[in-house]
Amino acid sequence: MVVLRSCYTIKPAEPTPTSGIVISDCDQDKPITHAPVIHIYRPSCDFSYKSAFESIKTSLSKVLVHFYPLAGRLKWVGNGSRVELECNSVGAELYEAESDAQLGDFCPTPELRSLIPSVDYDAPLHEIPLLLVQITRFRCGGLSLGLATSHIMVDGTSYSHFMSMWARIARGEPLGVLPFLDRTVLLARDPPSRRYNHERFAPPPLLMGLSNNDEERNKRTTVAMLHLSKTQVEKLKNMANDGRATDAKPYSRYEAVAGHLWRCTCKAREHESEQITKLYLQVNIRDRTKPPLPRGTYHTVGSTQGAFYGNPNLEITSWLGLPLKGIDFGWGKEIHVGPGILAFDGKSFIMDGPNEDGSLVVALRLQVGHMDTLRELFYKDINDWRCCKM
Repeated sequence: MVVLRSCYTIKPAEPTPTSGIVISDCDQDKPITHAPVIHIYRPSCDFSYKSAFESIKTSLSKVLVHFYPLAGRLKWVGNGSRVELECNSVGAELYEAESDAQLGDFCPTPELRSLIPSVDYDAPLHEIPLLLVQITRFRCGGLSLGLATSHIMVDGTSYSHFMSMWARIARGEPLGVLPFLDRTVLLARDPPSRRYNHERFAPPPLLMGLSNNDEERNKRTTVAMLHLSKTQVEKLKNMANDGRATDAKPYSRYEAVAGHLWRCTCKAREHESEQITKLYLQVNIRDRTKPPLPRGTYHTVGSTQGAFYGNPNLEITSWLGLPLKGIDFGWGKEIHVGPGILAFDGKSFIMDGPNEDGSLVVALRLQVGHMDTLRELFYKDINDWRCCKM
């Protein structure tokens, strides 16, 4: 059970620019939602919670000077057809809570989600905070930081950048790379337009014989954390690259695990051979544009969810390579960082294992009727494949 004790509005510690910021076409496609992420810590016995909480408040105010868009608000413009950012320093929301929860394997269950602030999406857009933070103290002595950050404002890379700079300030260290906040570099045209003609924006495939996805949306779902050892990951890579041309670029571990998960999910869902299915994934375009985007670009520069991606489809987000771990506010590195929720059937994340030993974790939400079969297939196909060459 989580009990909220107090709430604070945290504004930038110094005056910040007040001009509006145009939201690029790339960001206009994002849903008006927040990404929930949880960081869990186990401080040492000489840890002072009171000092830690004051440090969080002070350092958040300071870091918002540099990341001031997160203290602003979005608003509708163009007769409600587009969103724009108003840099008004209204502030971020900080909550203080206590909990007696037992988190187990940190699976993104409703219990874990309660450690992250909820957002009132019934409020007018210009009143919804872009950043909400909850610091929760556990009776066992642990501590968590749960963040809900606007999908329109950040992606995984920019979230990691913000967290690392915030932690640096909390530890009294100098800042690293400052954020590049000019979003006009991603404006596709002037004036901006939302006229797209791309397969990416076509409705996802439906199950054969159905005219809508209402029935699939209403089925009960459950979540699981599937662990892969370094040996199992290497075996999956060998399985994926077996028979591939020697001059071809080998599949990465993400590609190998994602392909395996997609294949097993289709089997578990008992798709017919004619069933059309799509895999949705996010792509970081920072180094893919010509010229590459400036260092420290603080945008959401990848594709993300809009329509229902559940049965027969799948969304697999990679957190591999993101500097999400090691966020030390002065009481040590976290023991876990991960998603706070998997929003729908077919949503999944691939993350580095907890011990930085080459292992991986797949967090997945699937319909209850398919999860047990998926678990069995996921490991059986790895174990049944011939011994890989090491």
